[in-house]
Amino acid sequence: MKRQFKYLATSEEDLAWGIYLSVAGSASIAPGTIYPPGHHPSEYSFDWNNGRILHEYQLNYISEGAGIFENSYGRFQVKEGSLIVIKPNEWHRYKPLEKTGWVENYVGFKGAIADHFFKNPLFSEKQPVIQLGIREEIIDTHLKIMDFVEKEQPGYQQIASGMVVKMLGYIISFEKQRGFSGKPIAKVIEEARFYMRQNIDREIDMEDLAKKKLVGYSYFRKMFKKYTGVSPGQYHLQLRVMRAKELLVSTDKSIKDICLELGFQTIHYFSLIFKKKTGMSPSEFRKKITGR
Repeated sequence: MKRQFKYLATSEEDLAWGIYLSVAGSASIAPGTIYPPGHHPSEYSFDWNNGRILHEYQLNYISEGAGIFENSYGRFQVKEGSLIVIKPNEWHRYKPLEKTGWVENYVGFKGAIADHFFKNPLFSEKQPVIQLGIREEIIDTHLKIMDFVEKEQPGYQQIASGMVVKMLGYIISFEKQRGFSGKPIAKVIEEARFYMRQNIDREIDMEDLAKKKLVGYSYFRKMFKKYTGVSPGQYHLQLRVMRAKELLVSTDKSIKDICLELGFQTIHYFSLIFKKKTGMSPSEFRKKITGR
């Protein structure tokens, strides 16, 4: 059995950062090995009969082997490429299968920023094991975290905690991609996004666009929103507002000319949309950024 782990001290500055690591480690548990291994602080120790409750978040990526995870919602299968997600104050227990063992790569962390990220419905206690598959990005990020915590150079907590945020971003991205992998609609959406960028200077009939792509509008809109987080119409509108912001800052063009250049029907409508998206009118935005 190969193990490396480190429990981490934190300063007031680390706590104020909003997310900080408490532990990071990895272990290769051979088949037939007693689990969990000993020599952990009391807060982390547990036995199978009693399980445990942690006061932090933990991500445990199983890169080899298989096992089981249990919490108050039930028993879940763990296999190669599974991510075990543990939240604070939740009873749980887990172990590798005796015949396979496993390789675990874990990191524990706390903080208000972590609380915010874990409100995402993907991180549900009812589905605490996420099947990511073998992902080089997760292993590479974990190895980098281990490098930072091993050296404990000044500021390592801020960098290592940033790597945790990066890992969470990968996890969300992988789950979003899962629903589109190999499906024709993914290509349709990418083509539609390209078309919107190429036609940033005019209104687009999204139903007509879907028809040209040979898909029903309701399905197109639903899948587009799932893919990007916003509807097709809002996506195109955001592109036009971003372009308007660029023109307001980098040119001396009048608001009327910018409105016409981007295909808005009237200055009133343009100003209304711009303020809704930015919280300021076009003239207020220009004055705040450029002083003009």
